[in-house]
Amino acid sequence: MFYRRSGIRFTRYGQERQIWPLPLDRRMAGLILLLGIAAPYLVDRLYLVGYLLPWIIWSTAALGLNMLMGMAGQVHLGYGAVIGMGAYASVHCVRAGVPFEIAMLVGGLVSAGIGVIFGAAALRVKGLYLAMATLAMQYIVDFVISHVPAISGGSQASITVPQITFLGIAIQGDKAAYYLAFVICVIVTLFMLNLRRTSLGRALAAVREKDYAAEVIGVDTFRFKLLAFWVSSFIGGVVGAVLAVCYLRQISPEQFHIELSIQLVAMVIVGGMGSVLGSFFGAALILFAPIVLNNFIGFLATAFDLSLSSDLRAHMPLMLYGAMIVGFLLWEPLGLAKIYNNARNYFLVWPFRHAQR
Repeated sequence: MFYRRSGIRFTRYGQERQIWPLPLDRRMAGLILLLGIAAPYLVDRLYLVGYLLPWIIWSTAALGLNMLMGMAGQVHLGYGAVIGMGAYASVHCVRAGVPFEIAMLVGGLVSAGIGVIFGAAALRVKGLYLAMATLAMQYIVDFVISHVPAISGGSQASITVPQITFLGIAIQGDKAAYYLAFVICVIVTLFMLNLRRTSLGRALAAVREKDYAAEVIGVDTFRFKLLAFWVSSFIGGVVGAVLAVCYLRQISPEQFHIELSIQLVAMVIVGGMGSVLGSFFGAALILFAPIVLNNFIGFLATAFDLSLSSDLRAHMPLMLYGAMIVGFLLWEPLGLAKIYNNARNYFLVWPFRHAQR
């Protein structure tokens, strides 16, 4: 069968260490890439702007946070602030006449610099103590952004993003904004896929499992923890720039509060810690499940002529949403990516008994 592992023999280590060693995986990756490129011509504008574009942007953000939490084992509850710093830094650069290519990198560097300062707490504490340190970062950055008019214009002000060009192409309209976000997402995805195969990825895995043991075998935990915070925060800053330019079009302080950080952590945990594919699954579930459940409750109320109070109608989708997340985690604590991987491994050998593992 086309999906089987049967008949595939690797004759070189490089073949076995490919990102997608099975032909089926390579075909699926190519098909997904083609669908992503053709999406603006295949779906309606409402679905492109309201669903596909935010999913791509938040999946990229989840990839950056997953690199820190899933691959390096460092807790971060202030990633929303990291994205906010990148958004404000890049928008101010663009308003000052800096090309967006450079402004995006400036946003990433600003986020990376501040993220490393607070990430230095990881050198002394870990677990819940590190979570509190990053949570403090979230509140400090929120306060600074809201109360420094030079950054945000005030707690109730918003900054409009001017028209930009990227590599000489004007980013005007929904299609151009989608393709810019899509290109950044592809670059970050390829980086994450290759990271686990590098010496940096192996060092981060050693730090994640047991930092003391990693130190014993020669891994500089001081360096790699800071590097993990730097790279993750840089990705978050770049995502903030893309978010501001391609989706929000104007930014204000309340867009980057603690709720955003909690949502991003939920995306990583529900999707699968350390999984690239899980970041996309987690972002899709967190973004779309409340919408689907709300429409489903409305359909049931209309179909069966149920009289639901407005308060119950508003809160029932949220209760079902929370119950669904708990159910997924009880079913498979390693996240949606592990559920997909279990199904994939089953069909690779189905219908033989090797599948019964």
